Amino acid sequence: MNWRTIIYVILWVSLTVVRALPRSSWDTEEKNSIGQRFSQLQEDHFKAMAMIMFAQYVQGGTFGQAVKMAEGVTALAKRCAAAGTDDPGCLKPLDTIFLDTICQEENLPRLTDCCAKKDPERNDCFLSLKNSSRGFVSPFERPNPEAACRNHSQHQRPLAGYFIYEVSRRHPFLYAPTILSVAVRYEEMMKNCCGRAEDPAHNLEECFGRQAPKVVKPVKEDGLRQEHTCGILNKFGERTLKALKLAQISQKFPKADFVTVNKLVVDITNMHKACCRGDMLDCMQNREEILHYVCTNQGILSSKIKECCEKPLLQRSECIVNAENDDKPADLSPHVREFIEDKGICERFAQERDTHLARFLYEYSRRHPEFSAQMLLRIGKGYEDLLHECCKPGAPEDCCSRGEEELKKHIYETESVMKTSCDIYKEKGDYYFQNELLLSFTKKMPQLTSTELIKFTKQMTIIGSKCCQLGQDKLLPCAEENLDLVLGEICRRHLTDPINPGVCHCCSSSYAFRRPCVGKLELDESYVPLALTPGLFTFHEDLCTSEEEKLQHKKQEMLTNLIKYKPQITQEQLNSVTAAFATMREQCCKAGDREACFEKEGPELIQRSEKMLSA
Repeated sequence: MNWRTIIYVILWVSLTVVRALPRSSWDTEEKNSIGQRFSQLQEDHFKAMAMIMFAQYVQGGTFGQAVKMAEGVTALAKRCAAAGTDDPGCLKPLDTIFLDTICQEENLPRLTDCCAKKDPERNDCFLSLKNSSRGFVSPFERPNPEAACRNHSQHQRPLAGYFIYEVSRRHPFLYAPTILSVAVRYEEMMKNCCGRAEDPAHNLEECFGRQAPKVVKPVKEDGLRQEHTCGILNKFGERTLKALKLAQISQKFPKADFVTVNKLVVDITNMHKACCRGDMLDCMQNREEILHYVCTNQGILSSKIKECCEKPLLQRSECIVNAENDDKPADLSPHVREFIEDKGICERFAQERDTHLARFLYEYSRRHPEFSAQMLLRIGKGYEDLLHECCKPGAPEDCCSRGEEELKKHIYETESVMKTSCDIYKEKGDYYFQNELLLSFTKKMPQLTSTELIKFTKQMTIIGSKCCQLGQDKLLPCAEENLDLVLGEICRRHLTDPINPGVCHCCSSSYAFRRPCVGKLELDESYVPLALTPGLFTFHEDLCTSEEEKLQHKKQEMLTNLIKYKPQITQEQLNSVTAAFATMREQCCKAGDREACFEKEGPELIQRSEKMLSA
């Protein structure tokens, strides 16, 4: 079977074909037979999906084992399609056949206990073994460009299929169409770069270096967003995820009525539950049904998604997510005073609390596309707290009206924080803005490694460069929703390796208030500063490099170590040490023997700095 052909054919899967994917057998009474699925998907599509599923379910299995299982299931499906439904083996649900195939394969790691269970517990057991932690599967080694091109043109091993296998087992929760689209980009890169390999003027290394980031971009971005959503669901529960989706959908489709928006919220939440469990078939089916509903109901949802709905299926979801918010209805009142002034609000709150709060969040969100979804959740929580207080017996009559002042105060504070950050960014630029963040976050989270601190603050700096150039109506959604992704990554890092009690509190107490909580963290008083060992600060002639990016990275590593050594360093002390370092670097980089200069001047700089810091 030609795996390259399979990947290209996958792109032509029609809406009808993808709709043919079965729901989990224990979630529906309809038992979809493997023969029916094979007839609807056809051999190439069926085998590619089987390959992804086996690689995601059995991450420790070899490529040969994944291919063998995919080909075995495909052969069975082909026989069942030809023979009809008389054979009892052909009547088993597709997911049961997949798991049976895994359990019949010899020498697969860690699966004996799962295979001893009955469905649906067996499937739950397999899903619980999926591990997306970095390092669980050895890193994907970057091949030598010349060797990769020889393998691509001459070797018998199905290179594209091997790529699907490697991506799938390293990303066991990643949406299958994302993997397929990445495989197509990979194949295009191999064709583009290797097609001119014989040309002496063609630089293979440069070609791969230029095109490889485009190949892995969907894996990184989709994988991060999926991990982020699953993190919210797992840590804060279904109610929080529903509230987040309610705010986002209400902003995107402000003309849609509450019932329609609520239906989408429920469907999207159920989709994420399936995707986060790693149930690929159910995840894909749910997503397709949502896309089908949205694109067939554009009239009541949005005028901004027509072009998205005309795109190929694999591109449709991303397009709709990134589409502009629809225009607000012309007759939409600017305020939601009925939720404050109506005499019956306490009775409605008592009788149908969640529905009443959802209606408030829907009405407020559709009126305020200029707010971030996280800010809207904080406003929703403020409204809930207000009703708890004002609906108590004996509460003053003007109690609810006081909530407006608190609301204005919170909006002002949030906008001020973002404006101040952008003012600093515009004044200092990327490098010095990141240094400001490094100073702050190393004090908040000194337990993180220098590499982690530089990575997270670099991501925040990129957000500044992206969002601070936008108008006030787009700044908050851009800044806070992107910052939320970075904070989610920090919190997932905390789950695997706890950072400190302050971070634990911010990551656990409230999703909506996570960003303000981290913003208010100060020096971690529980941290024991680094000892001044000989290896803590080292100075060599590589500090004279002309490559600005490398030099900045080295200086930022020194900055984080300096703060970890002296967490209570003042700005004046930091300026003095920085100036002394700059003088030493300039002196030694002009010296005839640079390394000898650094060996002599480095220890002296450390001694002088100690005196500055102890002053």
